[in-house]
Amino acid sequence: MFLTIPTLMTWTRIVAIPLIVGVFYTPMEPGVRNLLATVMFVVFAATDWLDGYLARKLNQTSSFGAFLDPVADKFLVCASLLVLVHLQRADVFVALIIIGREIAISALREWMAQIGASKSVAVHMLGKLKTTAQMVAIPFLLYDGVLFGAIDTGVWGHVLIWIAAVLTVWSMVYYLQKAVPEIRARVGR
Repeated sequence: MFLTIPTLMTWTRIVAIPLIVGVFYTPMEPGVRNLLATVMFVVFAATDWLDGYLARKLNQTSSFGAFLDPVADKFLVCASLLVLVHLQRADVFVALIIIGREIAISALREWMAQIGASKSVAVHMLGKLKTTAQMVAIPFLLYDGVLFGAIDTGVWGHVLIWIAAVLTVWSMVYYLQKAVPEIRARVGR
């Protein structure tokens, strides 16, 4: 099921990466670049919810779609974080924490699936909170301006991205704690 509507929407998140990055290399006014990148990020990030909904609604779920969906999300977040580091709107330390955790937990989930224990590292509320904080922080930092004459998105984006970093570490520790007993039971001490 490579060409279902939900899978094509997932692919759009991957295709969006060079578009969002490319915005910052255009000769547009900085405010226009920020707004365009923010709108693109929000629209493409929203496809994450929409493609899952459509996959279930249209009965077009597939193992390929289940694999590609989190990969697309991680690519979009990691690329956006790298842009923000380049623009000096996000701390390198925060980006390393978030990107490192994504790699580590993806590898852990793959390993747990291989030993038949993938349920022990299923998505938890901490991971969802981390994702929510990231998905609000990133567009705030991309926009880097004042919204509605009152909300300094740069300040709030920094606060939220640090909250996301803390939740990132917390959720990684949680997943590792859940995995260790399964690993010991299946691999041996």
